[in-house]
Amino acid sequence: MKVNYQEKIIALWITFLLGTLFHTQLGLMPLFHGLPVAESQKATTINEISGIMWLMLGFFVIPMLAIIATTFFDAKRYRVIHFGLTVFYSIMNLLHVILDLFVQPILWYQITLMVFLFLLGLLLNIVAFRWMKLPPYKGGKGQEMLANSHS
Repeated sequence: MKVNYQEKIIALWITFLLGTLFHTQLGLMPLFHGLPVAESQKATTINEISGIMWLMLGFFVIPMLAIIATTFFDAKRYRVIHFGLTVFYSIMNLLHVILDLFVQPILWYQITLMVFLFLLGLLLNIVAFRWMKLPPYKGGKGQEMLANSHS
């Protein structure tokens, strides 16, 4: 049976994005109950945090672009770049877990979710690495095998 790494990678990226959105949602939930939330940078206008907003936009958009690119591209060069991207996100997730341990009070439900996302990232690294190591697509039979695997 043929392993479709692209489908696995797409499912893992989507799960990662949903988990990241839930992480943000969990951070904001206290507001809906009249409680304060942790502040990383006190601001009085949106312009003061525009850099953070752009970084967050990039952090969410890059995996969305990876999902799209993984759907349409199978080139060896893309696979290598994609694997590097998954490693970068794993490092960022690990740093985020570590930094969240210094936020007071420590919100263990957030730490648990971030550890889950880190482990999910490691799984994504493994699948992306295996995909990267496959021989380059040469057309013809590989595409037919892919089409037949869905029948």
